[in-house]
Amino acid sequence: MYYEQFDRIEIMKEKKVCVIGLGYIGLPTAALLANNGFSVIGVDINLDVVSKINEGKIQIIEPDLDQFIKSVISKGQLKAQSTVSCSDVYVICVPTPLKENDKIPSPNIDHVLTATRNIAQFIKSGDLIILESTSPVGTTKKIQEILIDCGVNLTDVHIAYCPERVLPGKIMTELIKNDRIVGGLSIKATKIIKDFYSLFVSGKIYETDAKTAEMCKLAENSYRDLNVAFANELSMICDKQKINIWNLIELANKHPRVNILQPSTGVGGHCIAIDPWFLISQDTKNTKLIQSARKVNNQKTKWVIDKIKNICAIHMKKTGVSPNIACLGLAFKPDIDDLRESKAIEVAETLLTEGYNIITVEPNIDSHAKFQLLNLSDAIDQSDIVCVLVKHKEFLASSVKDKLKKIGALDFCGVFS
Repeated sequence: MYYEQFDRIEIMKEKKVCVIGLGYIGLPTAALLANNGFSVIGVDINLDVVSKINEGKIQIIEPDLDQFIKSVISKGQLKAQSTVSCSDVYVICVPTPLKENDKIPSPNIDHVLTATRNIAQFIKSGDLIILESTSPVGTTKKIQEILIDCGVNLTDVHIAYCPERVLPGKIMTELIKNDRIVGGLSIKATKIIKDFYSLFVSGKIYETDAKTAEMCKLAENSYRDLNVAFANELSMICDKQKINIWNLIELANKHPRVNILQPSTGVGGHCIAIDPWFLISQDTKNTKLIQSARKVNNQKTKWVIDKIKNICAIHMKKTGVSPNIACLGLAFKPDIDDLRESKAIEVAETLLTEGYNIITVEPNIDSHAKFQLLNLSDAIDQSDIVCVLVKHKEFLASSVKDKLKKIGALDFCGVFS
């Protein structure tokens, strides 16, 4: 039995893997697979990204990822290119952004469908096709339908959905340690693709069907959106009552069955702010609570903007001069360089568009198209009003917090908690 399992692992590791999409999930996944002995082709339409990766460099900030990439590139285990080539395992990690409709944003799966058509000519018996991109229910089945339309013989071709569950800043660790779910279009596909993941995932791997796996990913992030919405709504209530929200949450969480999350500038990123719309767009009638959470979290950002404007109005009334406003943090969450759907960006851009004097600090990026970035010390010295929008570690040092408190900085993310 041991030797049969050993042979199975060795046979599986001989398979060539093609990871399509080298972004925040695809690149770490490709690096991890290559580090585990697979021969990996990484595909991305951005030629600058392809070139940089082949030089052993990365285009995103993620702890340990740079070392992984340098190692696997130098060993020849990973090669980046702009087109798909024949492989045995195809892992689709392309973006699934929202289409901004008049009423309800809906998911755009065009990149998934394009990736599917691009691999169609290479699919052969025994191949594995895995979708990791966050997708509306039914997308994995659509991959099967497209391949059939392309004339692909899917006999003994195994297709499944396996969503990632990782936290930016801890991706390389969590890709290995976190539990996963595999939902195949058949029981056999589920088992075979589970075996594939077991070669590099130490967490438990749970089997289900494709539709359940797709729904599970959306349910997880919608659940988190709901919980953040409660915290954000509570923060606005407490502000009106002149109650310290951070102290309140700390006290409330002393209850053995209460765990209120931390309020923030709003909910950003390409998961929690986006995924609930995948559910809403498919079923507006039965997603009233999820829709309410989205409205609350979007409203919190508008509330932050209005709060800053009110402070500016008070300053102008006293001095007759338009104040310089320092916005500390532009990323969508602490200690990363990811600006996708960032509510801190929305705050700064809205104020800038409306004619306010904006100074920005973001220690995790080198430049920004709309803002001139300053270091923290210069920003504080040059500003009249300081707004902490993201809880970066650079803002948590005792000396920094003391200085921010002394100048009456507006804390929207719990730096002073």
